[in-house]
Amino acid sequence: MAHQIEHAHLPIRGLNLHIAQVGKGELGTVVFLHGFPEIWYSWRHQMLAAAATGYRAVAPDWRGAFVVAKDFGAVPAYYFALRHPGRTRGVACLGISFSHGPWSFDAMPEGFYILRWQEPGRAEADFGRHDVRRVVRTIYVLFAGADVPVAKEGQEIMDLADESAPLPEWFTEEDLDVYASLYHKSGFRYPLKMYRSLHKMPCLPDAKFQVPLLTVTGGKDYSSKLAGLEDDAESCTVDRFVPGVKMDFIPEGSHFVQEQLPEQVNELLLGFFEEHPVAAAT
Repeated sequence: MAHQIEHAHLPIRGLNLHIAQVGKGELGTVVFLHGFPEIWYSWRHQMLAAAATGYRAVAPDWRGAFVVAKDFGAVPAYYFALRHPGRTRGVACLGISFSHGPWSFDAMPEGFYILRWQEPGRAEADFGRHDVRRVVRTIYVLFAGADVPVAKEGQEIMDLADESAPLPEWFTEEDLDVYASLYHKSGFRYPLKMYRSLHKMPCLPDAKFQVPLLTVTGGKDYSSKLAGLEDDAESCTVDRFVPGVKMDFIPEGSHFVQEQLPEQVNELLLGFFEEHPVAAAT
């Protein structure tokens, strides 16, 4: 079904940005922002569902309307909605709640994958021991689990999953081919820069959203266990920034819940869109 999705390249500030898009947009536009190691393809199920309902679905391979995002994609989604409420009908984010300031991982052990990947050159050396396909496979195997990826002393993150470890049942070898093809061309340079820029996230203690917000959390998403993010989720601090935020929970959901359980995620997203219709579709 992904063959229905069209592709284009847009020149933006010196970059040649690839976007995938589908749908005529009678009801408006939905922008999907991916995390790492994902690409536009990770939203294929949601894009087709949105298009079939009457929306135009757009997903960039970002280097970083309604806005739907997850993982690192949540950061620009939240900040865009805060800065441009008049251009945003609503925001839906998977896995990552809004944070009023930079994330801190001081409470995490030295082998925590984010701390490792923040070290210049360390991830590059780790990834460089393997071909691109093996790197993406390993990350999907690790991140689809419920445990936080942490390496022991003398061990690297890529060592945490054996090459024989099976892919998640909902992620096929053909899906892996799509990811490997893109990263073979682009490499991992820009995604790794995101980990090394987390300290630059602005501090917005008085931020207040003026648009509807939906958050979807998976019960088996390892990121919900991260110190700080777990505290925010349990204390529902996001409600301070978004009065009336809608928070949904999928018990079996992993970090890649939109690919793992697309029908459940689609139902939540389309219901959210229907609750907050665009006044005048463009």
